[in-house]
Amino acid sequence: MKTKLSHVDKEGNPSMVNVSSKKDTLRFAKAQAVVYLGKEIIREISKNNLMTRKGPVFQTAILAGVMGSKRTSDLIPLCHPLSLEDCQVTITIKGPRVIIVSRTTANAKTGVEMEALTAASVAALTVYDMCKAMSHDIVIEEIKLLEKTGGKADYKRA
Repeated sequence: MKTKLSHVDKEGNPSMVNVSSKKDTLRFAKAQAVVYLGKEIIREISKNNLMTRKGPVFQTAILAGVMGSKRTSDLIPLCHPLSLEDCQVTITIKGPRVIIVSRTTANAKTGVEMEALTAASVAALTVYDMCKAMSHDIVIEEIKLLEKTGGKADYKRA
């Protein structure tokens, strides 16, 4: 099955998608990042109320994720700048891993999945940065879109 790439013109050059004729609709996206920290780091940040020498790990990662989502169009070429109306990032501990979930919402002509993915990615990178002094065995295992609504086609990961 041959699929046409949306950000490439007839000559094969990069091209921003023209959304000028589209109407604003309510857009929502949810993304997830999973970071393996290991039992020792989880124990250490749990014992110290999620603090490292650099500060509160999860609170800092949440702020970084929200800030990153708002800068998505500065980071991803050809991504439309959006005025996000909401971005929420949550972090939970599950065994030796942390699960980062981001949710983004906007009334826009194009979707907010890149903003949700950026929020989860930046939060995961922040967790790594804040915990790397304890170990370099940290692994950002996966970053994925969980769901999106409001565009041509809704999506929900099974």
